[in-house]
Amino acid sequence: MEHNMKKMVKLRIALGLMFVFSVAGCKAPPQMTDDTLVTTTVDGVVLSHRYAVKPPAQFTPVNETYRALYPASVMNHPGYGGKVVETLKSGESYTVIGQVENNWLALGEAADTAADAQPETATPPAKEGDKPAAPQAAVRLTGYVPFRAVVKSELYDQTIKADQPKRRVRTSKKKTCVAVNGDSTACQNSTNGTWIIN
Repeated sequence: MEHNMKKMVKLRIALGLMFVFSVAGCKAPPQMTDDTLVTTTVDGVVLSHRYAVKPPAQFTPVNETYRALYPASVMNHPGYGGKVVETLKSGESYTVIGQVENNWLALGEAADTAADAQPETATPPAKEGDKPAAPQAAVRLTGYVPFRAVVKSELYDQTIKADQPKRRVRTSKKKTCVAVNGDSTACQNSTNGTWIIN
């Protein structure tokens, strides 16, 4: 009986050690922060973005260079109710990667492989549709701006020129004079409209 007890104790110790070693390798998944990179597929297009920037519901690719017309706020979702991610600089060039819902434009930037390869990108998804960012992403979504905040680069100078107020060219004011009784004239004063008889 003592022999069986010793075997059971050894078996319990062995099972306990196996449990400890198997659980010791498990870690809690890292927490998602605002700077964690995730990828989302929207309308068949894979977007790489920070966790703080919400993916759009609709996406139509544009991939053109635009210039900022004024210092607009870049928002974390397409609408004015979100958080400001950054602010555009007037006249600077930005890459518009697509048009999203509410007539907003999605701004992007070239994703550098060093940023994509950081360990924080390998975090588990926080919700369905989000996957950890992959290094193959060519463009990363940075935020959203209203449609009128930017204009195509080739139309920028024309748009700025058309937006400036037009200068009025002053012409010499014509005197309005009429003959009165044959030998005298009456002229209208151009500043206040009164008539002066000469």
